[in-house]
Order: sequence, then structure tokens, then C-alpha cells
Amino acid sequence: MRRIVDGVWEIAFGYVHAHLIEVDDGLVLVDTGLPHRAGKLGVAVRATGHDLADVHTILMTHQHADHTGSLADLRQRTGARVVAHRQDAPVITGERPAPVHHWLLRLSARFLRAEPAPVDRTLEGDGPTGVSGITAVHTPGHTPGHVSFLLDRGGGVLFAGDAATAMLGRVRASPKVTNADHAVAVRSAARLAELDFQVAVFGHGAAVRGDAVSRFRDFAARLR
Repeated sequence: MRRIVDGVWEIAFGYVHAHLIEVDDGLVLVDTGLPHRAGKLGVAVRATGHDLADVHTILMTHQHADHTGSLADLRQRTGARVVAHRQDAPVITGERPAPVHHWLLRLSARFLRAEPAPVDRTLEGDGPTGVSGITAVHTPGHTPGHVSFLLDRGGGVLFAGDAATAMLGRVRASPKVTNADHAVAVRSAARLAELDFQVAVFGHGAAVRGDAVSRFRDFAARLR
């Protein structure tokens, strides 16, 4: 676990990240990481001076099991409200099987399974999340219902999820094989350049701090 900015922490589960946000009335979690990691997440939360019971909202960027893996367990432990986009919610709840569009995902699905979990609030697109100061930005392509989140704090903190990633400070779209629609995913990543934020964090890849939006604008410019 490491602090990104005041009141925002990144929790690493191997190759994937979850993020914890301190708000006025407790904690908000963005994604839950791999399966069977609720205990590790509880340890990380306690290291911030809070308790797992302080988590009252879990914002899901998308349906993939490396992000929803510990959701059911955490929902049971905390009673937190789960927020996800309408198009991804049926996979998260188990009403619909996860779509598989590439053989690598089919292979990983044999070893990486998330237990179904309820979704308490569904998002239709851009707009409020139900948490003051955190706005949803619909960024489809990686999955149809992928959502990024913008925190109105410290010049803006973007939680890009898997809409984008960064390597050596250079922003790019998620790998083609992981995207349900790569062309749409690239456009969604470029669209994030239209927002205002100083810091960006990702489901995979190192956080970018200090005028992070300029790295997204560089990415968007490379597409022209």
C-alpha cells in the first residue's frame, strides 16, 4: 500500500490495483482486486488508521474478475453499497456470464473467478456516483460498462481503471487483447484528456502525478 495524495491510497494485489479514498463520512473503495484478498485489504485499511467497517461505498470500474474478485466477500464484511454501470452490472451480479472475446481471457477465466455480488446502484453514463465529490465518467471499450472516476480534490484525481494504463509516465490504452472493442477503448482513453486532473491512477500501471492530464493529451495527440 502507498499514499498517492492526501486521503488516497493505492493497494497492490500483484499486477492489479485497488484504491482507497477517505471522505467525510468514512471510506470509498475503487475496485476490490483479485479473489481472496479481502483480508489483505483489511490490513491495508487498518494501516491508514481506519477500520474495514468504515468502507461504505465500493465503486466498480468494470466487470473483470481481477477487479471484482473480492467484491462479494467485502460486501458481506462491510455492508458497503456497490456502484457499477448498468451494462456491466449483470456480470457482476451473476445474472449473465462474463463475455470472452479472446483466447487469453478464456484461459485466465479458468483460474480467475469472482463470486457474484449485488449491485446497489447502477450508473447510466457520466454523472453523480452518490458520493459527494466523486463523478463517474463512462469510458466503454475495455468492457461496455467501464467507468472511470474523477475525485474533486487537489486539482483532480482520476481513477482510470482499465480505460488506460501508463508505463514510464507514458499513457496508452489497455492492451488490445483485453478490450472488448479496442477502437472504442482508444477513443475513451483519449476522451479522458478533456477532463481536468493533476493525478491519475490505474488498475494496472504506475500512478502519474503532477499535471497528469498532459500525459493523456499527449496520448490523444498521437492518435491524430
